[in-house]
Amino acid sequence: MLVRPRTPADEAAVADLLRRRHSERVARLGRLVRPLDHPGLLAEQDGRLAGVLTYVIAGDSCEILTVDATERWHGAGTALVAEVERLARQRGTRRLWVLTTNDNLDALRFYQRRGFHLAELHPGAVEETRARLKPEIPACGNHGIPIRDEIVLDKLL
Repeated sequence: MLVRPRTPADEAAVADLLRRRHSERVARLGRLVRPLDHPGLLAEQDGRLAGVLTYVIAGDSCEILTVDATERWHGAGTALVAEVERLARQRGTRRLWVLTTNDNLDALRFYQRRGFHLAELHPGAVEETRARLKPEIPACGNHGIPIRDEIVLDKLL
C-alpha cells in the first residue's frame, strides 16, 4: 500500500470518491466543511485509488476530517491514519483527533484499535446540525441507531 500526498491531478478521482461516500461536505462541531479545501493523503494499491484521508493542522493539533476507503478491510484506512499521524508528529502537533457520530460503531472500533480514546461527547449536536446546516443527514444510521450525538476521539502524540 502506497500512501502519498494528494496532488491537483488527483482532484477528480478524490471528488468522485467523496461524492460516493457522501463526504463532499462534512458537518462537525456546528460547522460545514469541504474536505477538498484541506490537505489530503491518498492510498494506492496496484496503481489504483484505495482510499483518501483529509485533515487540518491547527496549532498543536491535527484533525482527521475524512477517511474513505474504496474497499473495507484491505488496510487503506490503517495506512492513511498511520501516515497522517507521522505527518502530525513531524510537524510538532501534540494531538491527533477525529469526530464521528454515535451510530458509527465501525469508526469507534477502528479508531480505538489504533490507540484513540473517547475524549468528548456532544449530545444532540447532530440533531442541531441537521436542523440548521445539513438537513440531508439521515435520522437513523448504521445498525438502525438514531443519529443524535457527535463523539470526539483523540490520540496524544
